Amino acid sequence: MTDEEQIDDLMSDFEIDHEKITEIIEEHANEGGLVVAADTLPTGLPIIPLRPRPAFPGIMIPLVLNGEAQVVALHQAMEHQVQTIGLVMVRDLDEEDGVKNLHKIGVAAKIVKVLHTEKNAAHVLVNSLERFSIEDIHEKGSSLYARVRYHFATELSVNPELRAYSMAILSTLKELVQINPLYSEEIKLFLNRSSLDDPGRLADFAANLTSADGQQLQEILATFDVRKRIDKVLVLLKKELEVSRLQTKISKQIEDKVSAQQREFFLREQLKAIKSELGLEKEGKDTEIEKYQKRLKKLKFNEEAERAVEDEMEKLQLIEPTSPEYNVSRNYLDWLTILPWGVFSKDSYNIARARRVLDRDHYGLKDVKERILEFIAVGKMKGDISGSILCLIGPPGVGKTSIGHSIAEALGREFFRFSLGGMRDEAEIKGHRRTYIGAMPGKFIQAMKTVGTSNPVIMLDEVDKIGASFQGDPASALLEVLDPEQNGSFRDHYLDVPFDLSNVLFISTANQLDTIPRPLLDRMEMIRLSGYILEEKLEIAKRYLIPKALKSHGLVRSQVTIRKAALKQIIEGYA
Repeated sequence: MTDEEQIDDLMSDFEIDHEKITEIIEEHANEGGLVVAADTLPTGLPIIPLRPRPAFPGIMIPLVLNGEAQVVALHQAMEHQVQTIGLVMVRDLDEEDGVKNLHKIGVAAKIVKVLHTEKNAAHVLVNSLERFSIEDIHEKGSSLYARVRYHFATELSVNPELRAYSMAILSTLKELVQINPLYSEEIKLFLNRSSLDDPGRLADFAANLTSADGQQLQEILATFDVRKRIDKVLVLLKKELEVSRLQTKISKQIEDKVSAQQREFFLREQLKAIKSELGLEKEGKDTEIEKYQKRLKKLKFNEEAERAVEDEMEKLQLIEPTSPEYNVSRNYLDWLTILPWGVFSKDSYNIARARRVLDRDHYGLKDVKERILEFIAVGKMKGDISGSILCLIGPPGVGKTSIGHSIAEALGREFFRFSLGGMRDEAEIKGHRRTYIGAMPGKFIQAMKTVGTSNPVIMLDEVDKIGASFQGDPASALLEVLDPEQNGSFRDHYLDVPFDLSNVLFISTANQLDTIPRPLLDRMEMIRLSGYILEEKLEIAKRYLIPKALKSHGLVRSQVTIRKAALKQIIEGYA
């Protein structure tokens, strides 16, 4: 194949719309033409700073002029017969336009048409003509003017080497068009107006077509030697080709991913529609998952718990409801999402109110009440009462459990009580592992679910009667719960994620200290409640016991009279 046939083959990929090109040219032919004779170009030009790219000879470009100075320069150029302006790229894009911020090499451009103009803005179409270098530049008012020296393109004799350069550029452009059709129209326009025997113009056009950095393009503009210029342009074209290939690859990957997601979305929507028609939209695991997602919005999990919930939700979506594992996973999510993660009630440290509550519910016990008020006062000073474990010790019937109720009410906290008497299974404290059928969390996690806050008052009744057996030692399991250094990350066997119990106020009760394990005893602060004397018992009977007995029997005070002597006889004769 001859050189001419190879070039014709390359050009055949760029179908030229001759009618459209002719229409563009003829539209402006009567306005002064697109080309100006070299000997008529003025040596003095108004300068328009360009950013972020320079202009190249032989390229028609639209320009948006901003600022009164540029609009004034445009009007002054329009008054000249040739209507030519100088386009020079700025050195630093972040700096303002000025004499020192302009490159020395620019392009003279013929004003083809003014599309729109205002006082401070204009939109024009220009045709770049020839390179020039600035000999002298100065400011006139707010506009820039320069005396320039032109570097006209020299006619080169056609030789095999230059023809090879032209073919290399055209070959690369052909590949670019195949990858990115957006280049096609510009290439068609150029091939209609230019000759392939002008490799300099071809190089300028190819450089203008790339998305290279403005400074790189300015370097090509300033290269007057055609062969060196073509070498630089070929490097830019190869880079542009690689970028276009990578962009196409990335776009295809994204399209494939989006297509898969859209397909999955449409299938899910169709499935929902089918379920709706069958009346199944409120059944199955979809409703369960929506319920869990609704709960999650109100909770603040720690990192490990959040990861466990996400994993279990994904697992639940994959399991069929008929599978035995489905109920295990669902129950686990029920517990994880119903616990009060990050939910707290507001504490009240009002000492006067706490005193009124204690005096209302209990008569006497002044030393005990004072100690409890001191405890609340210390909490007020600290700002919290976390890490505190109280142990109320005294004989049966002195009001240990009711004092726990009063403390919770005085603090404005939820109250939960469970008895440790006779407890022999460690799993009652730390729960069962999920591998067992009917597994459940321990008492403490159940208590947190019941109260609905992370800072309740939990009363451990009869801590001195806790037992031990072959199933484990509950007292040893309590050590972790009642240790302020450990209960911030209490790990129940069922949940298997850390739950914060450090904000819980633990109150235990006991009748004697002898049977309480020493390590457990060391973690608690003792408050002793002694028995009542005769006068205190009389007041308790009058204030609390008799009104309660009358109410339970449906009587009023006027119907029954109990004398003080009779009360004394009952108290003293009680065995």
